[in-house]
Amino acid sequence: MAKKDTAKKPTDEKQQEKKPPSRGDAVRSAAAQAIEATAGQAGLTRERAQQLADELAHVANRFRETLEELRPAGSDELRALREPVAALEERVSTLETAQAKRTTTRRRTTPAKRSASS
Repeated sequence: MAKKDTAKKPTDEKQQEKKPPSRGDAVRSAAAQAIEATAGQAGLTRERAQQLADELAHVANRFRETLEELRPAGSDELRALREPVAALEERVSTLETAQAKRTTTRRRTTPAKRSASS
């Protein structure tokens, strides 16, 4: 019986070698080829996704800064401006008072000289 078993093994291996690939083998082979073909593209896709994420973060930061500029002044900011505005009001008042005094006093002007040809 041992002879029959050894005789069957070589013939079984030969039959398996001659057998055409099954559908499962063909699908596995096609999937492997597709994975190999797209492996390079995955790196490019990852790089582009990172670029898009960086651009999105930059735009979001600019948007936040724009909103900060557009928001109305807070009470602390208004309090800080009150003192400089009061100082400016005082300076303007002083200048206006000095200007009013100058215009109320009349300046004497000398009459224009007449030309000798008349």
